[in-house]
Amino acid sequence: MLGKALKGSPRYWSWIIFLLTLMGVGLACYLWQLKQGLTITGLSRDVSWGLYIGQFTFLVGVAASAVMVVLPYYLHNVKAFGRITVLGEFLAVSAILMCLLFVVVDLGKPMRLFNVLLYPTPNSILFWDMIVLNGYLLLNLIIGWNVLEAEYKEVAPPKWVKVLTYISIPWAISIHTVTAFLYAGLPGRHYWLTALMAARFLASAFASGPALLIILCFILKKFSRFDPGKEAIEKLSAIVAYAMIVTAFFVGLELFTAFYSQVPAHGMYTLRYLFAGLEGHGKLVPFMWIFAVLAALAIVLLVIPGTRQKEGTLLLACAATFVSLWIEKGLALVIAGFIPNPLEKVREYAPTLPEALITLGVWATGFFILTVLYKIVISVKEETV
Repeated sequence: MLGKALKGSPRYWSWIIFLLTLMGVGLACYLWQLKQGLTITGLSRDVSWGLYIGQFTFLVGVAASAVMVVLPYYLHNVKAFGRITVLGEFLAVSAILMCLLFVVVDLGKPMRLFNVLLYPTPNSILFWDMIVLNGYLLLNLIIGWNVLEAEYKEVAPPKWVKVLTYISIPWAISIHTVTAFLYAGLPGRHYWLTALMAARFLASAFASGPALLIILCFILKKFSRFDPGKEAIEKLSAIVAYAMIVTAFFVGLELFTAFYSQVPAHGMYTLRYLFAGLEGHGKLVPFMWIFAVLAALAIVLLVIPGTRQKEGTLLLACAATFVSLWIEKGLALVIAGFIPNPLEKVREYAPTLPEALITLGVWATGFFILTVLYKIVISVKEETV
């Protein structure tokens, strides 16, 4: 089936060339970083995690969201998700691969990855994060490919695939829960030290991932003969609506706890920095207000049935959901956790141009993998119609 990715229209090959170009630029910047070290980034002693780890955190959620189509289809027999389940699983594959690449570029020296294998420490959350991420990658790749191959051959998938599917459902929950524990388990970072962290991560994941999947389904529908089905999109958009409401509610809980208690240890200073600035510093303030406006817009458009059922407003709502949660989790959450530092001083962070280009290159790599996988999926589905 891999040969199907080598056949496509001029538009398809233009997109592939565009992604390869971005990947090349990102690789060149990464080779520069490999030679010079992380000094070419905006990271410092006070802010040791930045754009790379922010993208990693956000994309783990996108990967985990595949469970929102797998679980209804396999456990509750929601047939409407049958045509898009493989799309969700392959989206998880590309998202996890991007996560792993962001870990590599953040390490500075990629050979440090082997330390996790050579010197395993089960009492470390990082060790378990490695286990769950790589396990989830293999599960989705094996399940998605075998289900697609069975569809191509017009036979039923092997019975063991269903067993792996059942295993993948709690595994999806585990990958974002373990990632949340990486933050919530650090007592020196007040903004992250909350029991709500894992719940916030899962709620935002179940909004951003399905929102992206809806956008991808509409793109595939426009440029191919693939139709995800109206019912599938409606059910998926309802999931995004509820998850977005819960996400906003959790953020509100954090704001109430911090400011009603007036206890700095509950993240009051960090939240003030995010939304109003602190000690004359406020690089993230515009982004956080964009997050708030887009999140409110998304909720309004998703809650009203009339706007949720129209393709144009649904796409706008999904785009607003994805961008707002990327700002909140992929940008603000990680950076703000370091502000103020343990000495109550503000040391801001801003990504450099090489850092941004490396990030763009990793995203392009993920979309390249996703494009190839989706090209195979669409070719098979068009042949079996």
